Amino acid sequence: MTPTDPRLTPILSVAGLLGLWVFAAFLTADRSVLPQPWDLWPPLLRELQSGALFKHLFATLLRVIWAFGLAMTLGIALGLAMGRMPRLNAWLDPWLVVFLNLPALVVIVLCYLWIGLNETAAIVAVTLNKVPNVTTVIREGARALDPALDDMAHVYRLSWLTRLRHVILPQLGPFIAAAARSGVAVIWKIVLVVEFLGRSSGVGFQIHLYFQLFDVAMVLVYAFSFVSVMLAVEWLLLQPWERRVTRWRHA
Repeated sequence: MTPTDPRLTPILSVAGLLGLWVFAAFLTADRSVLPQPWDLWPPLLRELQSGALFKHLFATLLRVIWAFGLAMTLGIALGLAMGRMPRLNAWLDPWLVVFLNLPALVVIVLCYLWIGLNETAAIVAVTLNKVPNVTTVIREGARALDPALDDMAHVYRLSWLTRLRHVILPQLGPFIAAAARSGVAVIWKIVLVVEFLGRSSGVGFQIHLYFQLFDVAMVLVYAFSFVSVMLAVEWLLLQPWERRVTRWRHA
């Protein structure tokens, strides 16, 4: 790689952020306030050896997967229907605006109060917070569908399933990818809040525990561990999938 290679940019950016952390910790000169990056290794290794880190990471990741799958499924179906049916959109648009502006904390608290402090309430709360965003993105994609391709599908009398698979979904691909990428980023943050408030496992629960103990190092260990997992999902799954579903535009 040459000094001008664009692949160096993310590496230099991360190195700059790490350097800023080291400098800030040096100025603070107090490990209980802001430890140096290398001070996180002993507690990280301890959590790995005990198995606690894997247990709580898995619990949070499972909630993220459930909420993500439900939010994407409901959001795509609702967004497509609203984008294709103006009358339905006129009825549901005020609902969509309300839920888009309803604070996530309110939804979480109400779900816990109405459903109980259980897994169902946690997943429902996260799903309800994300569905409006997915619906909005997909609705705009449905409005941008090429009417000429619709006409062609009618001329050839394609079935609804064939039309959905070969005409609608390929055009919605970039919008679905955008909703998925932003969805993962938002959902895992909301999951941590849900765990912070009402669960007995997960990264959010552990952050709450160590917050009460004023243990900054352990808070950072759990926070960066899950950030690393979500960055791996972004770089290894979502970005390659987004490039794949949009490659037809550059063919």
